[in-house]
Amino acid sequence: MNDLTNQVAIVTGASRGIGRAIATLLAVQGAKVVCVARSEDELLEVAQKTNGLAVIADVADEADAQNVVAETLSHYGRLDIVVCNAGVGSFNLLENFSSEEWDRMFDTNVKGTFLLCKAALPHLKEQRRGHIIGIASDVSKRTFVHGTAYGASKYAQHAVLDALRKEVRGHGIKVSVIYPGLVDTHFNEAKPGTAEKEKTHLQPMDIAQAVRYILEAPPHVVVDELMLHPLTQEW
Repeated sequence: MNDLTNQVAIVTGASRGIGRAIATLLAVQGAKVVCVARSEDELLEVAQKTNGLAVIADVADEADAQNVVAETLSHYGRLDIVVCNAGVGSFNLLENFSSEEWDRMFDTNVKGTFLLCKAALPHLKEQRRGHIIGIASDVSKRTFVHGTAYGASKYAQHAVLDALRKEVRGHGIKVSVIYPGLVDTHFNEAKPGTAEKEKTHLQPMDIAQAVRYILEAPPHVVVDELMLHPLTQEW
């Protein structure tokens, strides 16, 4: 089993929901966590809870993405894990989407993943090890009504990470993707924590435990893909 003690992990979208749960669990496992998000107050709270480093950043901005990696290396001197979790979504008929809303989803969900991986890869290649995990969605592999923009962005994110896995395997770098179904978070301005959703949705810690499972796999093992659904959700 791979020991996470003192490994340095960047987690984007760490201020709430899945990202917050991932950052918290990795810290419990002994990792040093770099918490990244745009929301300063919530981000600082998570960083304090995890005894980690807070970096306020928009991952869709190339300078910000480069700075996240630079701050990580400056503070900890190394980088082992990159969790691309930041994501946004909204749902409507295609004809009712604005181009601005389309761009917002692609900027965060696809460009954000691309830019952070691009910033991290030179360092991971140099040390010939590291692990990139993308938090995608089950809609990376299916379509649904009102999901044209969000689904397209998640299909694209899947393609980026799937191709990247092939590019970097020879450098000793692992790339894994998690595809969650319904998760009880603030996503799409939802209200989390209701008794009903506790029965019908995955919880953020379920995804965090999946990240832990992937990262703790032996060095010779890579979990390419992992899909999770609540038992009540029909695939």
